[in-house]
Amino acid sequence: MGRKKGPKYDAIIDAAVVVFAQNGYHNSKVSKIAQEAGVADGTIYLYFKNKEDILISMFEEKMSIFVDRIQHEISHVESIEKKLEIMVEMHFTQLELDPDLAIVTQLELRQSNTNMRYKVNEVLKGYLGLIDGLLEEGMKQGLFDPGLNIRIARQIIFGAVDEVATNWVMKERKYALTPLASDISDMLIKGLSLKSQPELKGKG
Repeated sequence: MGRKKGPKYDAIIDAAVVVFAQNGYHNSKVSKIAQEAGVADGTIYLYFKNKEDILISMFEEKMSIFVDRIQHEISHVESIEKKLEIMVEMHFTQLELDPDLAIVTQLELRQSNTNMRYKVNEVLKGYLGLIDGLLEEGMKQGLFDPGLNIRIARQIIFGAVDEVATNWVMKERKYALTPLASDISDMLIKGLSLKSQPELKGKG
């Protein structure tokens, strides 16, 4: 049975982003989220089990929309280099356009709770799968080594993008994030590309 959704569900999700960003996850109260959403406290529990459920559901909703948007944008692009640049650029732009969401995703989702980390990783699978698709396509096109370890390459790409975004939040967003996308994607492509490793071509 699917989760109950609707305008109030969306209002609670959006309110949670604001409240978590302003107060931190641990210091946020469900009653405060209800107040921000303009609903009664009890209404929250018609949609969510508890505060943790709100946080994970919020991340799931935002990530689902984000992945769909990226897939749409890169679906008509042939170049792997351009696809990766679009992905990184859209990642950064989304965070710049919603500073509260940036704080929540880069800081508040980093909970020490093992169960929470597992759930976050489950939500991330769609995004990581997108990266895997780019890597597999790049291998087929001969851009990347056909023996490339996709799991490690995916970790490198996601880790680099995530770290740059986290550092931007930690530095209180004092500089523009999106313009960094081109340099980052270029570095990643060069690091993974066969073109940057000519010595490999002569070995067999």
